[in-house]
Amino acid sequence: MCLKASSSLLSLTILLGVSSIVSAVNITRALDKYPEFSTMTELFAKTKLTPIINKRQTITLLALSNDAIGSISGRPEDELKNILMNHVVLDFYDGLKLKAIKDKSTMLTTLYQSTGLGQQQNGFLKCSKTNGKIYFGSAVKGAPQTAEYITTVFRNPFNLSIVQISMPIVAPGLGDPVEVPSTPPMSSPPAPSPKEAADAPAPGPAEEEGYADSPPGGAPETAPASAPSEDGSPAPAPGPGPENSGKKKKMAAADEAEPPTSASNTGLSFGAILVLSFVASFAGF
Repeated sequence: MCLKASSSLLSLTILLGVSSIVSAVNITRALDKYPEFSTMTELFAKTKLTPIINKRQTITLLALSNDAIGSISGRPEDELKNILMNHVVLDFYDGLKLKAIKDKSTMLTTLYQSTGLGQQQNGFLKCSKTNGKIYFGSAVKGAPQTAEYITTVFRNPFNLSIVQISMPIVAPGLGDPVEVPSTPPMSSPPAPSPKEAADAPAPGPAEEEGYADSPPGGAPETAPASAPSEDGSPAPAPGPGPENSGKKKKMAAADEAEPPTSASNTGLSFGAILVLSFVASFAGF
C-alpha cells in the first residue's frame, strides 16, 4: 500500500514538473529566433525584466523591431523599464483573437499594472479597431491610439504570443510621448538632366507644321523618280519633303505648257520634205 502511494506521488510530481516546464514562458529563447527584435531582448536584460516575464504563465508581448524601438532605447533605465512593462500584456492574444474582437475597443492589463504603481489607468492599454486596422495605445483618457498591429510573430497557445506593433507606447506620466512617424510623400518622376535634354532629337518639319499634300495617314507622299540627265546617267530619285513636292508641281506645270507631239504633225513634216524634193528634181530636169 505504501509502495503504491509512493509511486502515485512520484508520478504526480513528475507530471507537475513536466507541466511547469511546458507552460513556462521563455521570452529570450522565443525572441532569439528573430534577430530583428534583438534590441528589445537586450533591453529586457538591461532592465532586469527577463526573469520577471519568464515567471508568468501567459503573456502577449507587443514587440518592437530594432528600428522602431530606437526612439526609446536611450532613455533612463527606470523610465525605460516602466515603458517596456507596458508592452507585456497579461493575457494571450494573437492575430485571430485580435481580429475577432467584436467591440470597437477592449481593455488590456499590462505587467506595469501588477506593480501597483499604475495611476489613471496608465497600467492598462486600449486595443481598438478602425477601418479594418487594429491599434494599441494607453488607456489613459485622451491618449493617442497610434501603435498599429503588424503581424503575429510567434504563438504558443495559450502561454506566449509575440505580436509586432509599429511604434512604442508611452503612457502619460511614464515619459515623453513618441512622435508618430509620418508617411513619406509620393515622389514625382525626376526631371531629365541637361545632357539628356541636349541629346533628345529636335522635332522635324512634319512634327511641327505637317505637309499640305500629305495623305490621310500623315506620311508625306513620295515623288516618282526623275528622268535621266543629258549625259545619260540616271538622276537620283527625289526624296519626300516640301522641296521635292514643289519641284514636282513645277515639272507638271512645264509639261502642261509644252504642246504634245502628235502623229499627225510627224506625218505633215514628212510630206513637206517629199514635195520639196520633187520640186528640186523637176527644176533640174
